Amino acid sequence: MQDINKVLETLHPLERKVFPILDKYSSFEEIVKHSKLEEIEVLRALQWLQNKKLIILKTEVKEMLSLGRNGEEYKKNKLPERRMLEALEHGSRSMEELISSGKVRKEEANVCIGMLKMKGAVEIEKGNDGLGLNITEEGKKLVNSRLDEEKILDKNLPIDVKKLTEHEKKTMKDMLRRKELIALELVKLREAVLTESGRKAIKSGISTEEVLDRVTPEILKSGEWRDKKFRSYDIKAPVAKVFGGRRHFMNEAIEYVKKIWMDLGFKEMSGNIVQSSFWNFDALFTAQDHPAREMQDTFFIKEPKLAKLPGRYADKELIKRLKDTHEYGWKTGSKGWDYKWSIEEAQKNVLRTHTTVLSAQTLAGLKEEDLPAKFFSIGTVFRNETLDWSHLFEFHQTDCIVVDPNANFKHLLGYLKEFFRKMGYEKVRVRPAYFPYTEPSVEVEVFHPVHKKWIELGGAGIFRPEVVMPLLGKDIPVLAWGLGFGRIISEYYNITDIRELYKNDLKQIREAKAWLR
Repeated sequence: MQDINKVLETLHPLERKVFPILDKYSSFEEIVKHSKLEEIEVLRALQWLQNKKLIILKTEVKEMLSLGRNGEEYKKNKLPERRMLEALEHGSRSMEELISSGKVRKEEANVCIGMLKMKGAVEIEKGNDGLGLNITEEGKKLVNSRLDEEKILDKNLPIDVKKLTEHEKKTMKDMLRRKELIALELVKLREAVLTESGRKAIKSGISTEEVLDRVTPEILKSGEWRDKKFRSYDIKAPVAKVFGGRRHFMNEAIEYVKKIWMDLGFKEMSGNIVQSSFWNFDALFTAQDHPAREMQDTFFIKEPKLAKLPGRYADKELIKRLKDTHEYGWKTGSKGWDYKWSIEEAQKNVLRTHTTVLSAQTLAGLKEEDLPAKFFSIGTVFRNETLDWSHLFEFHQTDCIVVDPNANFKHLLGYLKEFFRKMGYEKVRVRPAYFPYTEPSVEVEVFHPVHKKWIELGGAGIFRPEVVMPLLGKDIPVLAWGLGFGRIISEYYNITDIRELYKNDLKQIREAKAWLR
């Protein structure tokens, strides 16, 4: 049981004005009226009192029937059909006479006739002077009784629709068809109900002594604070969340992964997103007739369409070695692709389809004194994919190479297991696969701890001599892997639609988990 006196000491000035009133009044409107506070001030006070478990704030949405603009007028000056009945009580009248006498307005006439005809109260006759109206016996009875519509208007509106009878609800539906006669609206009704603790607190009495809510320079200067009582701090009071500045969670994840690679001794590779086919495909021993080089898989650049070769790393000797490797295998021990290699095909500019292009460029720029060496990259790549929950046409990929004469397949597995362990995956396995530029080649899979199944997250292997020798000048082991960055981190954020990784949703950004370093 909470200490009532301690709770009362924490009451805010607004709560002190509202709380005593709750002994007599419970509806929000009555509390506002008797507290003489603004609605927002009363609402805050009630929410704070509820947090202190002194009240229960109940909210109910009700469908209320209220008067429309015409309904207010007719309540004062009678319904037009009532005025028409009274005018016909002493004999038949033409429509022109009724309108000119002011009994009904022209725009009301047709509605009135329709309503009274439905009730069997009038009959229409065609005469030389136009339409004439006669009152029936049923109409004469209605002159001395209340119409169903009048009974609705007689009620103390607005009123809860649930309080109407079935017959009244039917009348209400008919009245709703008429212009601005009545209206339906959803109203949120609030009620403050005292809890047992609240009732005890009210009985114990709330001190009327002025309680200071804050310390000001004036109070400190005058020394007035010595004779005043201060409100106690309520350390359990809920406060609004404060969101400081934060980077997009995708960028946070990129920085986290960069730190993993750098902690493992890797240096970062960088390069352009627009690359020549020479670097994107040919340097990685991808045949010029390979399906990946078709427009349905790759974005080709319209202007400039062709790159200038040799480029940043390439020279004529490199181009010749690569050409010979494709055509007959050069000195690699391979037969190559057994076709005539086209430099024009190699010059075609593309949006890079993988960050492995950076690995090829890095190898081409290495010297003997740079070895052994380890490099990584994280960057945007592009594929001509149909956008859906599991595919993007623009996404991130992380690539790594280890260039070391002593490197072997076990080292490759070790790096992959260590990386995925730091990403939260304890179980990692590889299975045989095929990639044009690695041999052996494997697909990397991790065991999902929640879904209890293996999921594929990337490809890895050792670069073939056909890749290494033209670029580096000699054949030494180069461990290589490329991993689908988005798929790796989406599990951490519990994202099932990969498109959500790139949304600018402030709520999502604020609530996204941080990466633990």
